[in-house]
Amino acid sequence: MPRYAKLIYTGYWWSPEREMLQQMIDASQEHVNGVVRLKLYKGNVIVVGRKSDDSLFDANIATFEEDGGAYNQADAAGFIKLNALRMRIAANKGRKLF
Repeated sequence: MPRYAKLIYTGYWWSPEREMLQQMIDASQEHVNGVVRLKLYKGNVIVVGRKSDDSLFDANIATFEEDGGAYNQADAAGFIKLNALRMRIAANKGRKLF
């Protein structure tokens, strides 16, 4: 968002970069809908509730207790190793990733 804001602030509304970022933002918001309840108090905004028919949240698996087999702890090791692969390759080549 800082890059997007800077493009607009500096007058690049019609630039290809801004339009590309806008397409990514629009795609990421395609399934965003619902209702958010807010509490306004002394200049603060506090989210007190949210509801969406397209929510990915499932209370049955959002737990450290029994989740009906939705998550296998053994999967984490492979995921972590795979996710770090690009960083290991860069380190082997003496490169630093940001």
